[in-house]
Amino acid sequence: MGSEMCIRDSMYPVSAVLASDEVLGLFQPGEHGSTFGGSPMAAAVAVAALEVLENENLAERATELGNYFMSKLREISSPAVKEVRGRGLLIGVELYPEAGGARRYCEMLQDAGILAKETHDHVIRFAPPLVIDKDTLDWALGIIADVLKR
Repeated sequence: MGSEMCIRDSMYPVSAVLASDEVLGLFQPGEHGSTFGGSPMAAAVAVAALEVLENENLAERATELGNYFMSKLREISSPAVKEVRGRGLLIGVELYPEAGGARRYCEMLQDAGILAKETHDHVIRFAPPLVIDKDTLDWALGIIADVLKR
């Protein structure tokens, strides 16, 4: 019986924790729990989600589209933008402090139909779904460029 079969039969947990003895020794039995830990349904959902990630090549897709998105964001000419950084489709646009904070930009983006999160006061975080397509990114880039130029 392979490990895949064991996971499907809920014989093993889907998650794991790696840490030093010093760190793990901080938890005593009964001090930490998990709402869905050991749940056969949660395990089945986790396995199904992992299968979708693998079968639809979503990690590779996130890398490809993330690189595209970041390159296009870097082309936006805005005095507010200090840096664009990220990995895959998790992308941060760091603003200069003089730009007045990321929140106001996120609110303008929301009004235009794009959800983004301000982080650490001066970073706009973009985290589009892994199933987003290039046409939708291009649509969003036009709006983002307009907002960042304000």
